[in-house]
Amino acid sequence: MAPDDQDWFESLYAASYARLVLITLANSRDIAEAEEIVQEAFANAYAKQSTVRAADNAEAWVCAVAINLARRRWRRRAMFHRLMRRDPPPGNNDTDTAALVDVRTENADLYRAIRALPDVQREAVFLHHVADLPLDEVAARTGVPVGTVKSRLSRGRTALAEKLVLPPEVRNPQQELRPAGEGQARP
Repeated sequence: MAPDDQDWFESLYAASYARLVLITLANSRDIAEAEEIVQEAFANAYAKQSTVRAADNAEAWVCAVAINLARRRWRRRAMFHRLMRRDPPPGNNDTDTAALVDVRTENADLYRAIRALPDVQREAVFLHHVADLPLDEVAARTGVPVGTVKSRLSRGRTALAEKLVLPPEVRNPQQELRPAGEGQARP
């Protein structure tokens, strides 16, 4: 590999690794496994550098590989457990997630609620709200239209609102600020 290629790959790795681990954590739900999956995705990218460099967004290419690897691992584990007639594979290891994002106690309920969402909603919520990616980037990384991402985010937020117990002033802050009688439709 030429020195320029080595520098390019090292800069891609340095700029993307932490973000990709966080994104992969949405699918794997285990920090050690997420790190291993991202390493494997970067190994694939290293082996296919010409393809990755030709891609519009190299990080998105590695991210798509990492997400697919996480999904494949979960499917294999689920199949193994079905064949062995055991419960489905565990998917909720709160201590690993808390260690990665260093959440305080008041945020732990939020992360547990996010991780309890269906896979497609959890992925959209994690990518958009936790990894702070714009809607078009979430759509590109998940391979679905932007409208589908918006729908998944809406359903995910609705599910989170139902799971989390919020004080009334947080649920509807405008309602608490209005004097009695206001807020009704005007003729």
